[in-house]
Formats: sequence, C-alpha cells, structure tokens
Amino acid sequence: MLRVLGHSSAASDGVTRRDLLRAGSLAILASGGRQPPVSAVPSLAKPQAARAKSVILIDLFGGPSHIDTFDPKPDAPDGIRGEFKTIATALPGIRVCEHLPQLAQRLDKLAVVRSVTHKYNSHNPYGVMTGYDGGHDQTDYFARPTNHPSVPSVCQFFGVGRGKELPGYVMLPASPGYTQGLRRAGPYGGYLGPKYDPVFSTADAHAGTEIGSIGTDFYNPNITPRGEPRLPKINGDLTLDALNTRRSLVQQLDAKASQYDVRHHEARRDAAFDLLCSPKAKTAFDLAREPHKLRDRYGNDLFGQSVLLARRLVESGVTFVSIHTEAKPNGHWDTHENNFNMLKGLLLPFLDRALSALIDDLSERGLLDETLIVVTGDMGRSPRVNGKAGRDHWPQCGFCLFAGGGTKPGVVHGTTDKIAAFPSDHPVTAGDLVSTVYELVGVDPEGTVPDHTNRPTHISHGGKPIRGILE
Repeated sequence: MLRVLGHSSAASDGVTRRDLLRAGSLAILASGGRQPPVSAVPSLAKPQAARAKSVILIDLFGGPSHIDTFDPKPDAPDGIRGEFKTIATALPGIRVCEHLPQLAQRLDKLAVVRSVTHKYNSHNPYGVMTGYDGGHDQTDYFARPTNHPSVPSVCQFFGVGRGKELPGYVMLPASPGYTQGLRRAGPYGGYLGPKYDPVFSTADAHAGTEIGSIGTDFYNPNITPRGEPRLPKINGDLTLDALNTRRSLVQQLDAKASQYDVRHHEARRDAAFDLLCSPKAKTAFDLAREPHKLRDRYGNDLFGQSVLLARRLVESGVTFVSIHTEAKPNGHWDTHENNFNMLKGLLLPFLDRALSALIDDLSERGLLDETLIVVTGDMGRSPRVNGKAGRDHWPQCGFCLFAGGGTKPGVVHGTTDKIAAFPSDHPVTAGDLVSTVYELVGVDPEGTVPDHTNRPTHISHGGKPIRGILE
C-alpha cells in the first residue's frame, strides 16, 4: 500500500483518509482550511527600490536575555548584572558578553539595536513575524485565519519574493510548535490566505520532557538538538524520482481528495508537487554538498545546519528564509531557570558560531550586501535574576541584530537605563522592525492590505523604518 508521511492505517481501498489528505495537499507544506484572500485592492503607494534581494531571519524562540548578550551592565548591582564578564569588540568602547567572542570581532559588520520594546508577552513568533504586538494568548497563541499575515506573506502578496523553481518563503527547521504538537501563530498568510504561507522543512521531534511538566532536561545545557532540516519525505518504496513520473498517482489522490473539504487543495498540491519534484529544490536542500569543514563551522546541530541551509536557499533564489529555534526539550531561550549555564553551555555558542559563520560565508560569496540578516526573539529577559538562577519574561526591553542588505554596519542604536529595564532613548517597536524589513526589500512600509473584513490594514502596524541603521 501507499504510505505518505508515515501513517499506516488503511481504508478498504488501501489509502487512508489521513494519508489521502496529506498526499493530496502535502499538508506538511500547506496550512489547511483557511480563508482565501479577499478582493480589495491593496495599497502600495510608493514602490521602493529594493536594497536586499533576500532575507534570513533567525528567531530566538523563548526570548534571549539582552543583558547577558549585547547590552551588558557590568556596573549594575548584584542580582542584576549576572555572572558573565564582558569583552571588547571591533567597535571602540562597545562591549558584549564574554561568551560571544566571534561576534565581538565582527560587530563592525552588524547593526545592534538595544532598545526593542513591545507589549506582546508570549512564546510564539506572532509579533516577530508580523510586527503586531497587540495579540493575546487567549486568541492569538495558535494560528488562526484571522491573524495578521507575516512579513514574507505580505511581500509575496505584493509580488516580492514569489518563487518559480523554488518557493519564495521557507521556514526552518519545521513549523513553530512542531515538537510540542502546537501550531503557533506568526509565520502564515493569515487573512491573506494560505497561498502566502511558507513552505516548512521537516525535522525530527526531540525526545525529552514535555512542555507543561518541566523538569531538569528543559534547562539542561548538555542536551543539543541534533539532525538537520530536510524536504518532506514520502515513506515506503515510492521515491521522489518515481513520484515525478507517476502523474496517475496525483490523479488518483485528487479524485479521492475531492470528496473532502480541502480548501485551496489544487494550488497547494501543485506547489508541493513541484517542490518535491524539482531538481533545484533537492539540490538546494542537500547539505551533503557542503564541505565538512564548513558544516562544522556552522555547527553540527539542528540549528547550526538550519542556518547553513538558509544560506544555500537564498543562494539558490529563495527570497525569505526564517529559522525558528524551537525544540523539545532544549534549544529554547526561555531561561526561567539555569540561565547562565544554559547560555554559556548551549545557546550563546550556537549563536556566536552560526551567525559569525553566516556573515563570513555570505561575505566571501559576495552575497552579504544583498542579503538582509535579522536576529531577534520573542522578548528580552528580566533585569533581576530570580531564585532559580533564571531570568523571567521582559518584553519591555530586548535586542535585534541586523547585517547586510542595506543596513549600516558598525552601529549601535538605542540605549537602555542602568539595569537594562527600559530604553532610555530611541525605542524600537515590533512594527518598526518589520517596517525596516519592508523598506529594504522594496515594499512601501506605509502600504495596507485588506483584512478578513475587507478593511485596509497597515502592514507595519504603525511602525516606521529605523533610519539610524540604514545606509
């Protein structure tokens, strides 16, 4: 019998309903049953000259500590400044955490924003991906068809980043929440429709402590998420090459799928089929083509290899690639406990190694000037260290890093107070961050799109580009 994506219970004709739906729409690439785009004409008042041809977003899921990374406060009182020392950087007078030595040497290639502030205290990429910080966990924790669309989704709606042989928008290593059985909000097309959803690579879930029963593994820096992101695979004897020649299989599955309410089935099916059968896609996803030395340079773990794959994808023509660093039980930045051991043993080495490798790699290939790198997270962490050697949620202050793609290198934008609790000047909102991306990729940040009620909605949610970091 035919088995798709590992499901094995068969109906009387040998194809299960779940297998059918997954094969017909390849739902790992799709979004399932959301509303189509409405018909209102979008407002793109001022077409922009794009300075970035592609974007790589690294979303540090859980919320990275700003005070223990790029905004240290060595003169703050005990219980606030933390355990780490600081080191000099390539920028005179600017210091960062001692566990970021490679990035310290490359700070003259980065624009560091120290004054990110918003009000969305939640563990999903909704604010990061859309620029909207008015969401609530009661309504916006899980993806809904009425959510605001992600930045790449909006850009594709305006015709920026539509893929041909490769998709225009890919998320690595898998859909946010995949190791927890969740479908977190943020990366989707929302009320613009599933046509603008990303293609998600697949990765193995990581065995360990379940969310909700947090134990020692959740804050254990010795557990590293392994593996690598890859194209969806079809199990059993059916290979991708065989699939490419078996159009009758698609016709058979289409006939079955028509019996069920699978919205936008045809468009998603065609996109999924084209991706899986595209030699260019298979080549782009083939990390084995990279030298072992370079793979080691990025880091032989799930997220290091995701960053390397991001470079391969933009080099091959993908416009938007986002990396969401969520894994169970570890790999997250939600350090309510054991903050300092988690950072120095696992999280900061990954960021220091993979991001510096990405900057060097793109630069050596002549791609950094046209590739925008953005690194941020859900929120910052609280200035005060709690009783479990952790730091708690703190959306009032955080950081964002930019490199390449029309940003100004060697800039530190914004300052914070003596304990890194609040911005002292130049506060930067979530809307400002996405507005900056829109401008750099050639989309007017003042544009609007129609929401699910056909009302024009500001794509930057009131945000403005951060002029201080733009060339």
